[in-house]
Amino acid sequence: MQKVIIIGAGPAGLTAAYELLREGGGAFEVTILEESDMIGGISRTVRYHGNRMDIGGHRFFSKDERVMKWWQEMMPLQGKPSFDDRLLGRRKRLMKGGPDPEQTDRVMLLRQRVSRIYYKKKFFDYPVSMKPETIKNMGFVTTVQAGCSYVKASLRRLPETSLENFYINRFGRKLYSMFFEGYTEKLWGRHPREISADWGAQRVKGLSIRAVLKDMLTSKKKKAKRKVETSLIEEFYYPKLGPGQLWEITAEEVKRLGGRILMNCRVTGIQTDGKGKVLSVTYDNNGDSQMLEGDLFLSSMPVKDLVAGMNDVPQEEAAIAAGLPYRDFVTVGLLVKKLNLKNATDIKTLGNIVPDCWIYVQDTGVKLGRIQIFNNWSPYMVEDPEHTVWIGLEYFCEEGDSFWNLKEEACVKGAIKELIKMGVISSREDVLDSHRERVKKAYPAYFDTYSQMNRLVEYLNRFENLYCIGRNGQHRYNNMDHSMATAFEAADNIRKGIKSKDNVWNVNTEKEYHEEKDT
Repeated sequence: MQKVIIIGAGPAGLTAAYELLREGGGAFEVTILEESDMIGGISRTVRYHGNRMDIGGHRFFSKDERVMKWWQEMMPLQGKPSFDDRLLGRRKRLMKGGPDPEQTDRVMLLRQRVSRIYYKKKFFDYPVSMKPETIKNMGFVTTVQAGCSYVKASLRRLPETSLENFYINRFGRKLYSMFFEGYTEKLWGRHPREISADWGAQRVKGLSIRAVLKDMLTSKKKKAKRKVETSLIEEFYYPKLGPGQLWEITAEEVKRLGGRILMNCRVTGIQTDGKGKVLSVTYDNNGDSQMLEGDLFLSSMPVKDLVAGMNDVPQEEAAIAAGLPYRDFVTVGLLVKKLNLKNATDIKTLGNIVPDCWIYVQDTGVKLGRIQIFNNWSPYMVEDPEHTVWIGLEYFCEEGDSFWNLKEEACVKGAIKELIKMGVISSREDVLDSHRERVKKAYPAYFDTYSQMNRLVEYLNRFENLYCIGRNGQHRYNNMDHSMATAFEAADNIRKGIKSKDNVWNVNTEKEYHEEKDT
């Protein structure tokens, strides 16, 4: 029996463990080492005073049929209306014989996707559409300027040497300056001209004004017969109690199959034989340093930390790893009586709140980047969804900077002040409760030594029994389904004795948009 050591109990690590134990025919003894005391990585669900927070927001939708099937096997789709759909009389596509979310927790909900941009106290579709309401909100002059700018960009394309040029080519300079430039700088702490176009190629491959116009002019019948860009997809699956629920269930399945999950065990060292093989890992368990030997190693820990913990790393590869940048993340949860935002849509909601899952904040006058409305992800995320609104305010920062180091009380106070300034809430009296979560290395960034990542991959691939999986394991801004796909590929290679790791690293590098799917 081969001993498998997996670093990290997030989507990639748990998926790999489950697949090896389920499909491995008893050939593998699996141990997961998890640094924190929570399952799910950045896909975890945080519980606070009866309410639940989704760290970052996780739509369960994928073009990968294996992922979709896996999710539904772990948590079947609802067969009866959810709490809010039942009260509001909203009709949903239900799974025949599926579970009733009012009677059981192990169930996926089918939710409506609504994400908009909040810019100068007005709502714009995300992605930007050319609907009459958009033109009205922008004004005639700005609309004409945006149109001319897009035509100019279409006729004279810029070399895609930066994320700035990538966006301008697809939207024109006017819309880029309105909806992308400031937000991107908020997100990454760098101007888009300093960021590799790789990020845009990975995250918004098929999205452009052309795609938006094509979607707007295509009939519903024709849409059903062609591929639809993910940002235009109208529905997604969502676990009743948030994304972390799926991974907590998966962790229990891993244990049922004989796997071990060691919590609060931070990997501090990776020992190699200097000849292309990993021998063991050292980990810290509440101050107690221990070593664990293994035959196979799968790492979803940040590449930066993985390489820093390895012995005999060549100087150049060590420097590349040390220079890999990340963006850290803070979420402030606020329980409020109401939002000072009018629901001008035809979508029914509890309390008639706006129906958005996410609201992107393009206003550069505030630090806030995005607002989650947990009521709309799942009514079961909120203790009293009929009378309160539970929101998550997302801020991008760097570990150790002034914002990261703020005391929680000061951070919450500042968040409330920004919401009042934006007109989202009326006063501090609207806030009933609050909670802050800080997340390290939430977003692998595409600048600094990232341009030399290929050399680092070549080095890591020399270790025949080491597989790098997941978002941070590959330093790639993967969605959850892509993190799972890297685990599928690694587990398949191990079971089949395939030596090459190209398929593991090539997940989500194709030119087709990363969440596009046949409908």
